[in-house]
Amino acid sequence: MNKQAIVIGLGQFGMSLARTLTGRGVEVLAVESRPELVRIASGFVAEAVCFDATDEESLARTAPGRRDFSVCGIGDESREASIICVALLRQMGAPRIIARASDPLHERILHLVGAHEVVNPEREFGERFANRLIYERVVGELPLGDDLVITELTLPPAFIGHTLADLGLPRRYGVTVVAVRRPGKATVVVPNPSEPLNADDIIVVVSRGDAVHKLVERV
Repeated sequence: MNKQAIVIGLGQFGMSLARTLTGRGVEVLAVESRPELVRIASGFVAEAVCFDATDEESLARTAPGRRDFSVCGIGDESREASIICVALLRQMGAPRIIARASDPLHERILHLVGAHEVVNPEREFGERFANRLIYERVVGELPLGDDLVITELTLPPAFIGHTLADLGLPRRYGVTVVAVRRPGKATVVVPNPSEPLNADDIIVVVSRGDAVHKLVERV
């Protein structure tokens, strides 16, 4: 059975999230108070409804307790509404509530009223983009929880022609290469520790904290 989700708030974040979840097989119920955004979402989600998410009776009809997860993506224009919405979702037994925050105070309040997870997409994107600007070899980054990061790197010159076994990256730098993207190929391959790396390889590594950034600075 496909997962079921509620996405509340169809700004840029909520609309993009609803579209992506739908594309990956999740049955999405989208909630928004602006009719024009509901009409757009209705073209791709399972169901789109128009009401104020702080209306307890209307929100209860979406049965959040029976959904796999609920996302409150209400934007900066109404922090109070996002707080009330999260509190109501928790009251209604939603098993997993993810809320969007606009600043640290908002984040703390959302946790206090019942959010299981709080995200700040603008801050997270800014941090990742800053790393791309500072470290030119960083192609992209994806956080995994609070302490792990997946990073794509163009190959440092010092690594060219060496094998992963020779380089000993986990021991020396605290990073583990989990895949290699070869030029002209759309998919990544599992690395062979005995195969020399090529100059145009892109390596995909898993690390903790800023281990990758220290590696880039040193090599």
